[in-house]
Amino acid sequence: MFDERLVKVEARYEELNRALMDPALANDRVRMREVTQESAEIAPLVDAWRQLQRAREELAGLDELMADPEMRELVQDERQALAARIDGLVQSLRIMLLPKDPYEGRPVVLEIRAGTGGDEAALFAGDLLRMYQRYCDAKGFKLEVLSSSELTASGAGGRAGFKEVICAVSGQGAYSHLKYESGTHRVQRVPATESQGRIHTSAATVAILPEPEEIEIKISETELRIDVFRAGGPGGQSVNTTDSAVRIVHIPSGLVVICQDEKSQHKNRAKAMKVLSARLLDAKRSEQHAEEAAARKAQVGTGDRSERIRTYNFPQNRVTDHRINLTLYKLDRMVEGDLDELVDGLIAHYQAEAIAAQGL
Repeated sequence: MFDERLVKVEARYEELNRALMDPALANDRVRMREVTQESAEIAPLVDAWRQLQRAREELAGLDELMADPEMRELVQDERQALAARIDGLVQSLRIMLLPKDPYEGRPVVLEIRAGTGGDEAALFAGDLLRMYQRYCDAKGFKLEVLSSSELTASGAGGRAGFKEVICAVSGQGAYSHLKYESGTHRVQRVPATESQGRIHTSAATVAILPEPEEIEIKISETELRIDVFRAGGPGGQSVNTTDSAVRIVHIPSGLVVICQDEKSQHKNRAKAMKVLSARLLDAKRSEQHAEEAAARKAQVGTGDRSERIRTYNFPQNRVTDHRINLTLYKLDRMVEGDLDELVDGLIAHYQAEAIAAQGL
């Protein structure tokens, strides 16, 4: 099955290369672009497959030498290294053969909402935002806050909390690195406002929504009700003297998006439309893949403490991802954005599941 698929890919690659040498193709720019693009996409796969074939041939030669007692000791280390290289090539090829996520390479909308736990949940939502900001900085992704509903809790040492914060994240690999963050995140710690030193449990939800391309989501102006109003800050004080805040209601779906962080009404409207488009695409994906439980409500849960994908235990400096049963005792580093070990573990886990499902 594995080799058969690779033989077919190689045959297709050679067919594309023959087509590229056909002078008639030069007169068809659209077809030329399609053929060139497909050839470039599968070229790394074919190259790795050919490397594997050569390595297997070398291994067969070394196995013949291993049959000679006088040669065995001389080639044993070389054979071991080659066998390890073959294992690595096979695993790489399995991953390359997996169906591509159609949203790979997209910018994403990151939504964080406080769940169960009152002010402490809002503070935790703020901690998650700062964690993702630092992780994005380390990865070279650009994170921009589109909209926020901030809460500054008394006795919190000046830490900002959020009832809700929505961000745009762009950069090569942003979607693939963040897509497994969707769900309920639970925190266990002593709140700043707790005088008895008791550990409280709170929660926040995270949603990662790929941004749609223009052809995927078309929104008619007749489907929208757009209200403008004066923006207000925490505590109700005015942060703007003009009607710059924007509320967009998508009438068919009932979705509502509010953006008021910018002083410009046009910028707030543009940001609100970006969020609305991402949510509509997510709803469309949910309808198309209901059997995969991709609906937004299922993706992020209700924010209740009993539903969680991950637990952050501050007293024990521990983070546990319940989907892959991975526990790391470096919470202090992770809240500073050091998420690589966790993210790599999630990617490897879901790749292994996909490989098994594909029978590779």
